[in-house]
Amino acid sequence: MSELRVQLSESGADAERLDTLTGYLRQELVQLDVGDVTALRAGPPPPGARAIDAIAIGGLLITLTRTAQGVRNVVSAIRGWLAQGDGSKRTVRLELDGDVLELSEVSEKDQTRLIELFVSRHAGSEDE
Repeated sequence: MSELRVQLSESGADAERLDTLTGYLRQELVQLDVGDVTALRAGPPPPGARAIDAIAIGGLLITLTRTAQGVRNVVSAIRGWLAQGDGSKRTVRLELDGDVLELSEVSEKDQTRLIELFVSRHAGSEDE
């Protein structure tokens, strides 16, 4: 199993809008063949602060049971989310095993090439 960290952003979006957009994407992702999709935790609180479970606005943690196909499915859903920006600049940062892919306003051809490279680096024998 692998954990894919996803961080969403949209130009000009406040925390409430970003939380709403993240919720919509999460609803799409839970429909896929992935282990789990949860809010990404913001990390431990600073020393002396109350220990609350803070979430990172715009962040999702996706547990992948089948890495290569799972990444392909998740990225496909994210590409759809990027395309629905209605003129707003959206960016998505994906991190898997220390490898980072950031998608934003690049051509369809370049996105496809970058995604295939990212997926191929994480394709294990369990999928192929």
